[in-house]
Amino acid sequence: MESKTSYLARVGIIAAVYAACTLISLLFLGSLAWGPVQFRISEALCALALLTPAAIPGLTLGCVIANAANIVLSGSGMLGLLDVVFGSLATCVGALFTWKMRHRPLLALAGPVIANALIVSAYLPILLKGIGFYTIPFTSISLDNSWALMYLFGLVTTGAGEAVIMYVLGYPLYRSLAKSGVVARA
Repeated sequence: MESKTSYLARVGIIAAVYAACTLISLLFLGSLAWGPVQFRISEALCALALLTPAAIPGLTLGCVIANAANIVLSGSGMLGLLDVVFGSLATCVGALFTWKMRHRPLLALAGPVIANALIVSAYLPILLKGIGFYTIPFTSISLDNSWALMYLFGLVTTGAGEAVIMYVLGYPLYRSLAKSGVVARA
């Protein structure tokens, strides 16, 4: 059984790594880390929930920190709180599903994909419109009075981006860590 101190340290380390990776990806990927087409590379760390329950609060806290920092960096203001609350909720739900289904890793990694696709896509049209995006990227579809179309677009693009991250980066990360014994299974 892991000590409380060890558990809290693990939570803190996971939170710090997630927040740092998210903010670094913002610098190099820009709106691909936040936006209608998302490749948030730090989401690959959700695979840690296959190995330790400390990943659930760690990833959630890391997401809160990164999304709160993005309010300042992007100038999204109060609308950015949508991402702090609901984006972090999506990460928490995805990590919890991953932990609960950890005995079936490929299925478990679908948790973050589904949670982010459903939750992030629901508030993303509001956030994007508030910071000046008035059309769906790569189309001429206006956001004005077309929340449903933007939700469907986000459902597909956010889900696809998350799936790429989870299965192309997250799964190999899990396999490497599990094989090396770096993160002890709980």
